[in-house]
Amino acid sequence: MSVPPIPGVSSPTPRLHGMDRLRHFWQRVSEGRQIDDLWSQFASDARSSYGFYGRDVDWEEIQKLPRWRRPLHIARQFFWALLLKMSPARRVLLLVAFVMLALSVIDSQMNFTGIAVMLFVLLLSLELADKVTMKRDLEIAREIQTWLVPSQPPEVAGANIAFATRPQNSVAGDYYDAFYPNAEDREKVMVVIADVAGKSVPAALLMATLQASLRTIAGENAPLAELVARLNRYACAHSLNGLRFTTAVLSEYNPTSRRLTYVNAGHNAPILRHANGAIETLEVGGMPLGIQPATNFETAALELKSGDALIFFTDGVVEAFNESGEEFGNERWLSAIRNLPDWDAQQSLQFLMKHVDEFVGVTRQSDDITCLVFRSK
Repeated sequence: MSVPPIPGVSSPTPRLHGMDRLRHFWQRVSEGRQIDDLWSQFASDARSSYGFYGRDVDWEEIQKLPRWRRPLHIARQFFWALLLKMSPARRVLLLVAFVMLALSVIDSQMNFTGIAVMLFVLLLSLELADKVTMKRDLEIAREIQTWLVPSQPPEVAGANIAFATRPQNSVAGDYYDAFYPNAEDREKVMVVIADVAGKSVPAALLMATLQASLRTIAGENAPLAELVARLNRYACAHSLNGLRFTTAVLSEYNPTSRRLTYVNAGHNAPILRHANGAIETLEVGGMPLGIQPATNFETAALELKSGDALIFFTDGVVEAFNESGEEFGNERWLSAIRNLPDWDAQQSLQFLMKHVDEFVGVTRQSDDITCLVFRSK
């Protein structure tokens, strides 16, 4: 039996419906994130933007000024840094909007606030449209880039491999690879890590050319020293007179003899943690690829024994920083490697990257982070 409405008392249903709609709206806007998470993300974005625009600020000049004058000069230089990154037409619109807003504040009879707000919203929509378009293009580039690196490590007798990368942007300049140059010859597997100078699209394009060159030369069964020399000559031809150089560690592993031969071309030295806990670094080689065509590269060799773990990484690992700007550093990285349990490559990789992740938190990084673990059984 239905209960008739009581005169003068409104039904609670519409109010609950309105709350549901408000809750649904908030879920769409926040994507279900908690307030703390949203604030952390905003703080990370703010620090990243501050660093981006702060590169155009003449801090030395500002330090010479009296303290009371510094905030105004910093604000002015930040404003110009923002303004000059826009197209000329948008700069004019932004200035017009600010002038209208200022006139509205100075003289209440000149109320241009509504027009100023509309101009700000128009500029925001234009900039957002550019960002969305660029993001879509970068996502396509990122998808293409994933084709250039292995999705799964190759099976290696007596060993296993794992790798992970976190691009600073949608596309990365870091490169890692593990492959058999000759599919029918299982006596030589190439293990490579590289870092192209620069970031984002330019570095990603050079990474793609490096991958293609390496695969081509390695497929010709060239000795490692010759492979690196040829790769260096090709890199020099496309490095803008050494401005776009590449650091890399290129190695060959023979599963039968457990012998690893390598060349370190100016890269962060891979760390070999022996089963007994001793640490060894792989530093033999030469300067980065793409600087001097006639560079001589030295090779070195070592024997991997059961339980040894060889860690390849890029500088983004040790240079990762937290919200206070403190770097993860070599000491923390070495400590994590020393404490590495006797696990397989994938578990070892997760153990190491967890240490980095816990240190940086949600802080947006300024470089790609890549790590490759080669574990001898």
